[in-house]
Amino acid sequence: MNVRRLIPTTAVAGAVALGLTALSACSSSDAAEGSRDGKLNVVASFYPMQFLAEEIGGSHVSVTSLTKPGVEPHDLELSPQQIGGLSDADYILYLKNVQPAVDDAVAQAGVENTVDAAELTTLESHGSAVDDHDHGAGEHEGEEHAGEEAGLDPHIWLDPVKYAEVAEGVGKSLEKADPDHAADYRKNTESLVAELNTLDKAYETGLKNTATKTFITTHSAFGYLAERYGLTQEGIAGIDPEAEPSPARIEEIHHVAEENKATTVFFETLASDKTAKTLADDLNLRTAVLDPLEGITDKSAGADYTEVMESNLAALEKALGAK
Repeated sequence: MNVRRLIPTTAVAGAVALGLTALSACSSSDAAEGSRDGKLNVVASFYPMQFLAEEIGGSHVSVTSLTKPGVEPHDLELSPQQIGGLSDADYILYLKNVQPAVDDAVAQAGVENTVDAAELTTLESHGSAVDDHDHGAGEHEGEEHAGEEAGLDPHIWLDPVKYAEVAEGVGKSLEKADPDHAADYRKNTESLVAELNTLDKAYETGLKNTATKTFITTHSAFGYLAERYGLTQEGIAGIDPEAEPSPARIEEIHHVAEENKATTVFFETLASDKTAKTLADDLNLRTAVLDPLEGITDKSAGADYTEVMESNLAALEKALGAK
């Protein structure tokens, strides 16, 4: 779980209280606008949840995302208007333990049809290489252990199989929330799951025979993807793409790159590429984007989840020497 820069609990609680008391009756919120047009008012926490809601809900839902394009989801701070608008939602879809501010606000909103995507599949722990090798060597040992114990890896959307499981759960929950349109939700869910299954097969085929199975990335968000397709993820700075890696970790990455014939250092679109480029220059390697799909912007290599995942596959095939 990405645990950097968590918002103090007291601050979040205060903002939640302010938002709910001052704005719960505000009819101009995004959520209220949705209910007036006869559609189910859906609030999604960030892009992977937004995509599911839009694809499965289709024309019967009006979806609002709490995380605007270009905003790093883990660092999201909600406005009082966003917090107040949550109580007007007909349906909330979020992923617990990704965005602390959202978790607290959702708990306070009390919306009956609230779905935590983490409960729709099985989460696993993917300890970063930093955790495995740096414990006992520095003052952050307690913090790193706490990060491991605090929760499981939430990046389930980067595994098409797990994402399909979540999609099926979302479909069923929408049928329950809006039974009049259950048949359409079921049809849309089947279509999306089929699309995700096709994506899974493409990854399985594309990454089956490669020159190396190890990839280097700044953000250790790809644990589920690596496990699904028999790869090894080596994170430069572990769970925090903006953290400065220790000299020991940099030296270790040098050895990993040489031993495993790595060709590329991956970075992401919503965080700095400075560390990746510095390391790549030192090792005479290429750099490329491996998008954790936490948001879609004009810099994304695709217009939606499926297109960006296809771009990620192409990037991995090139970097790993797919045959």
